[in-house]
Formats: sequence, C-alpha cells, structure tokens
Amino acid sequence: MPKREKLEALLQESPDDTFLNYALALQLAAEGDLRGGIDRLTRLSEREPGYVPTWFQLGQLLTQAHETERAKQVLAKGIEVARRSGDQHAEGEMRGLLDSLP
Repeated sequence: MPKREKLEALLQESPDDTFLNYALALQLAAEGDLRGGIDRLTRLSEREPGYVPTWFQLGQLLTQAHETERAKQVLAKGIEVARRSGDQHAEGEMRGLLDSLP
C-alpha cells in the first residue's frame, strides 16, 4: 500500500491526529499536489496553532507556490509560535526563510 493510502487509512481511525494530518500534507506536496498540502497545513494551523512544524512547512509550500506575501505572514506567525514554545531551532529556520524572501 502506498504511503499516502496508509496515512489516509490511519486518519480514518484518528481524523484529528496532528502528526498524521501533518504527514499527509507533506506527502501530498511530495506527490505534486502542492495545493492539497497547503490546504491541509492551513487547516492544521487553524486547529493546532501551537504545532510549530506546521508553520515552517506551510511557509515553504507557499513559497514554492509563489505566494510570497502569504508565506511571509505564515512565517512571521510561526516565528512567534516557536519563540513562545522555546523552539530556537525552528525559529531560526523560519527566520532564515523569511529573510530570504523578496
């Protein structure tokens, strides 16, 4: 069974599982469904705003989709979330990506 199908099957049992939703979003993007990945990460950021990895990955996908202004907003929010949670590594990664955007 392909990875995407496994994740979708697991989500049938645990639809609110943060990591499974995150993993499926990344898998969608890896398969070329950038919009699907962005949409799933957007919903996850609304439902679980304290889950730091969502913000960085969403910022990256938005950058790939040439949605630079939205990416900047997402990364700025993610930096705040990472700072509040004490995740200096994620904060630095997001700051680096934000600073690289035009």
